[in-house]
Amino acid sequence: MKRHKYQYGEDASQWGELFLPELPAGGEHRGVVVVIHGGYWRSQYGAELGEPIAKDLAAHGMAAWNLEYRRAGSGGGWPNTFIDVLAGIDKLGDLAAKHALSLGPVVALGHSAGGHLAAWAAGRGKLAQLGMPDADRQVPRTPDASAVHLTGVVSQSGLLNLAEAEKLNLSNGAVSNLLGGSSSKYPHRYRYADPMTALPLAVPVIAVHGSEDTTVPLGQSESYVNAGSTANMDTRLVRVPGDHYALIDPKTPAYRACREVVRSLLG
Repeated sequence: MKRHKYQYGEDASQWGELFLPELPAGGEHRGVVVVIHGGYWRSQYGAELGEPIAKDLAAHGMAAWNLEYRRAGSGGGWPNTFIDVLAGIDKLGDLAAKHALSLGPVVALGHSAGGHLAAWAAGRGKLAQLGMPDADRQVPRTPDASAVHLTGVVSQSGLLNLAEAEKLNLSNGAVSNLLGGSSSKYPHRYRYADPMTALPLAVPVIAVHGSEDTTVPLGQSESYVNAGSTANMDTRLVRVPGDHYALIDPKTPAYRACREVVRSLLG
């Protein structure tokens, strides 16, 4: 396995690390898995959470891009966290030729807050049409024609319903901490940042959720999948044994279930 670290911006948190399985001479990596860590978007949690996953994916023959981004408390929050996730995914376009990456399939595997960012990023092609130009102007990004688009998402106990997460005051106001205030103060910002707003997506989103998760309620995955399914989107809920962190522990059946879903989306 080889690993290569790259900056995609000037900030110390704007980087990703590519984990690559060995390739035969002249071979090509079939797609890339973008690993997006969680931690309720707060600065004390970083890409070290995604590293064991990226290593495991590479050990199982999949190229993995472990993405760091600015979090609330370290230059992130609205809008920088959102700008970074899109820019970090787009960086793969610069790396594809150098590392023999086929970007036909690009699947995001996001845990907790990373599940939110993955599902949100999968809707990037709809952002300009959401009817919130003020919010949209604050998230500069590569034009859609030259961007790297996700072809699927595996959300691991993701925060997929921001309006509900705010109502429940999850993790002591984590959503308002991310977005700089309450939904009554920034209604457009909240709707723009909520993966529910962009439904239905044209790519599959598989929501995997731990049956004993007390950190992110199962309703976060259920409400997203129900709304997507009603709109004829390719989405489903997969319940697995274990708590919130079982999904990112390569030794658990919960994580192995996630890995197999990722493999199926890579094709």
